[in-house]
Amino acid sequence: MTELIERKIRLHAQHLYDQRGQAEGLALQDWFEAESRVLENSILAPLYRKTREDNRSASEMKDASNPPFPSSDSSPSEAGA
Repeated sequence: MTELIERKIRLHAQHLYDQRGQAEGLALQDWFEAESRVLENSILAPLYRKTREDNRSASEMKDASNPPFPSSDSSPSEAGA
């Protein structure tokens, strides 16, 4: 179900982009505007928002468990030096 909503948002964002003459640099603004318009008329909006929150939480947990740099207590050989 959420895939259908996301597809509608994507199509609407593309429409907004085309209306502006395909001017670059406003993709995020187009997405938020499209998302707002699609969700305001959808009974599936709560499900879509819940799914996005769950995905964001899972992503944050994954990032927290995989730090981008080795810990400071690693020896040089463990850090790949």
